[in-house]
Amino acid sequence: MNRRRLGRGHVEVTALAFGTSGIGNLYTEVDEETAYDAVRAAWQRGIRTFDTAPHYGLGLAERRLGAALREHPRDRYTVSTKVGRRLEPDASGGDDLANGFAVPATHRRVWDFSADGVRRTLEASLDRLGLDRVDVVYLHDPDDHAEQAFREGYPALERLRAEGVVGAIGAGMNQTAMLTRFIRDTDVDVVLCAGRHTLLDGSARTELLPAALEHGTSVVVGGAFNSGLLADPRPGSTYDYAPAPAALLERALRLKEAAERHGTTLRAAALAHCAAHPAVASVLVGARSATEINDCADQFTADVPDSLWRELRATGLLPPDENRP
Repeated sequence: MNRRRLGRGHVEVTALAFGTSGIGNLYTEVDEETAYDAVRAAWQRGIRTFDTAPHYGLGLAERRLGAALREHPRDRYTVSTKVGRRLEPDASGGDDLANGFAVPATHRRVWDFSADGVRRTLEASLDRLGLDRVDVVYLHDPDDHAEQAFREGYPALERLRAEGVVGAIGAGMNQTAMLTRFIRDTDVDVVLCAGRHTLLDGSARTELLPAALEHGTSVVVGGAFNSGLLADPRPGSTYDYAPAPAALLERALRLKEAAERHGTTLRAAALAHCAAHPAVASVLVGARSATEINDCADQFTADVPDSLWRELRATGLLPPDENRP
């Protein structure tokens, strides 16, 4: 699996990365063995970059990832986690399904982008992971907390990087405007952009990706399938975690038909499109089983012919100025 450095620093990531929200019981439960097998399969396919967060299953994803990686030498892989949602014990009971995770609600999330909150959240993540360091730390979804994130959270990450506690810093979001501001106004190494550089949503192409190239900032792309529609377009498919609008479903079906005419799959085309831009260092895929991560690896390494991209541009399914994979 090819590797690229993040920004101008020393942290390297593999071209395909494993996202752990699924093994944090996103929507449905995943047992311990299945979660472990998913991480093991990713390793066997050459994936050495793993992304997690306290938010994923109230720490469950971090604990499972750390346990699965414990058998491998620490200098062989890259781990990223996130700050901004601090976990506090909660004895009220119930489950966490309202936040998307099928886990007991043993903790509650507290938005906290303060300098103290950043350090405390990272320390707790290291404890759950069983690691003495992580390689990358992102500010996690600071959409409604911009002032504190820029004034306190980012400088805290910058200090942690200067101290050598982490190797690279950045922000991860589902929007492009604030990520572009991070690229232009700070010294982040990387931004994690989810769902905005896909076959159905090219909004990252307008400002974020050009800004990343200009400033030497790397981009990790998540949400290549827009939460499901580009993986298996059919009635009932989801787009950005909600039922897909009819117009987008129709477009996704046209994309699928075109891919199959050219001897490939929509999933392969979706991943190749994300990886093609020169600012993109890695494509992050979520998986909850060995079967899912093996399929993602197969699709990521599959051949996607140039003839498909020519047809998509000619038919208006991609803009004519889209960067060529």
